[in-house]
Amino acid sequence: MLNPQMSIRIAVLISGGGTNLQALLDAETAGTLTSGRIVLVVSDREGAYGLERAEKSGCEAVVVRRKGVEQAVFEEELHSVLDRAQIDLVILAGFLCILSPDFVKKYPDRILNVHPALIPSFCGEGYYGLRVHEAALAYGVKVTGATVHLVNEIPDGGKILLQKAVEVREDDTPQSLQQRVMEEAEWILLPRAAEMVAAQLLKEKRSKAHDEPI
Repeated sequence: MLNPQMSIRIAVLISGGGTNLQALLDAETAGTLTSGRIVLVVSDREGAYGLERAEKSGCEAVVVRRKGVEQAVFEEELHSVLDRAQIDLVILAGFLCILSPDFVKKYPDRILNVHPALIPSFCGEGYYGLRVHEAALAYGVKVTGATVHLVNEIPDGGKILLQKAVEVREDDTPQSLQQRVMEEAEWILLPRAAEMVAAQLLKEKRSKAHDEPI
């Protein structure tokens, strides 16, 4: 078990049901996400079911309301919440807000996002949720999938960490394709990428602690 003082503290940001959050929580329970602990779940919307998932798991659950709030004010409160919880790693799991370059710079290479397509296809501003799968079907692609990437100032433009392909079937609807991409790609890739990045951050944290004078 990790020393609580020497572990990566993870916050998961959500906007809805939290199925990707659940995949992360399950990975932590199963022992496949071991280099960090999910200590905080933040939703930009009240009533998101993902908040209930967080509470059931014993995680702190917080709402930072986005609707009707200026971007700068929203991000200032969000950063304050993350800072109070001493968050090392931020994971966007169905989080529908685009974060500003100024906010992203506060967490360089420490924000992960999962996108329901094979970037650079069907990505960027405006491509989220069912819209991604509608576009894939409209274009007629035979293969889609999911991507986990680092977040930078460009929407879906950060370094790709992991990708997994999913076959598109002739009878697919946006809903059926969305479900299969989640089951066969997103829920597998996101915990794996979280462990990859958390392990690297933990290594850096331990090295820094070792180098500090007693």
